[in-house]
Amino acid sequence: MTDFQAPEKPLRDEESATSVLIVTGPTAGGKSGLALELAERLGGWIINADSMQVYRDLRVLTARPDAVDEVRVPHRLFGVLGAEERCSVGRWLDMAVAEIGAARAANCLPILVGGTGMYLKALTEGLAPVPDVPAAVTAEATALYDTLGGVAFAVVLAEHDPGAAEALPPGDRQRLIRAYAVVQATGRTLADWQNEAPTGPAVAGQFTTVLVLPPRDALYAACDARFTAMLDAGAMDEVRALLARGLDPSLPALRAVGVRELGAVIQGEMTLDQAADKARQATRNYAKRQLTWFRHQLAPDLILDRGGALAAADALAVLRN
Repeated sequence: MTDFQAPEKPLRDEESATSVLIVTGPTAGGKSGLALELAERLGGWIINADSMQVYRDLRVLTARPDAVDEVRVPHRLFGVLGAEERCSVGRWLDMAVAEIGAARAANCLPILVGGTGMYLKALTEGLAPVPDVPAAVTAEATALYDTLGGVAFAVVLAEHDPGAAEALPPGDRQRLIRAYAVVQATGRTLADWQNEAPTGPAVAGQFTTVLVLPPRDALYAACDARFTAMLDAGAMDEVRALLARGLDPSLPALRAVGVRELGAVIQGEMTLDQAADKARQATRNYAKRQLTWFRHQLAPDLILDRGGALAAADALAVLRN
C-alpha cells in the first residue's frame, strides 16, 4: 500500500462522470497491480480486457486476480465463461459495455485492464460493420473443415479468399471457418469488411489510457518468473482437469500459453523442465507480439516503465493534470 493521498476523481470534474480508464501493457508487466491500487484510490471497478481471463477453468495459467484482490474492489468479466465457450471480440464488447454502464450507474470509475489489443481497439474505435453470418452457413463451413482437414480446407478457402488462406495456419480452425463463412454469406472477404471504417467508440465519454511498458529485459525476466510461480500454484492440476473434459482443442481456452506444454507432460511426451522452458519462451514471444501491437496501434496518454502498486502515484500525478 502506498502512502500518498489519492484525489477524489481521476480527471477534471466535468469529465469524471463519463471517464473510462484503460490500464494496459504486455503480460507480466504489472498492470493488474497498478489497476488494483488505482481502483482503490479512485473508487473504481476493474473490468477485464484480457481474452483468456474470461475463462473460469484457468485461473492460475491466465494469472487471474485471486480471491483476496477480488474482495478489495469489484472485479467484472473475470472467469465468466466456461472453457467450452468461445469469446469473440464482439461478445466481449457487449459484456464490457454493459459493465461500464453498471459502474457508471454505481457512480464508480470503469477501469479496463488487460493486454488484448483487439478488445481495447473495439472499445475505443468500434467494430468494422461485418454482417452477421447465418448459422447454417457457419455450420456448413465447419462441416467442410472437419471433413477435409485444415490443409485441404485452406486450399478451398484460397479460391474465395486467398489472403486469409495464406495468412492463417491450417490448424487455426476457428478463424479459417470464420473467413470461409463470411465470404460465402456476403460475397466479400473478411478483410474487405474489416477495412471499412469502424462504427466509433462503443461508449460515450473520455478514454484515458495508461500503458505499462517495462524495459524488455525486466519484462522477459518477469515472464519467466511468472510461469515458475504458476507451476508452484497448481498449474499442472489445472491443465489436467481441463484436458479431462475432452473439449475441442481449437477452443480459445485450450490455446492458452501453458496448456499445450503441460498437456504434453501429462501425456508423457516431454519432461516438466522441457515443458516449462517451452512455456516460458511462448510467454516471452507473446509479450513481444504485444509490444509490437502497442507500438503501432496504441496512442497512450501515459507510459510508465513499471507497474504494480508503487506506480500508482506516478499515474495519478499525470491523470490529475
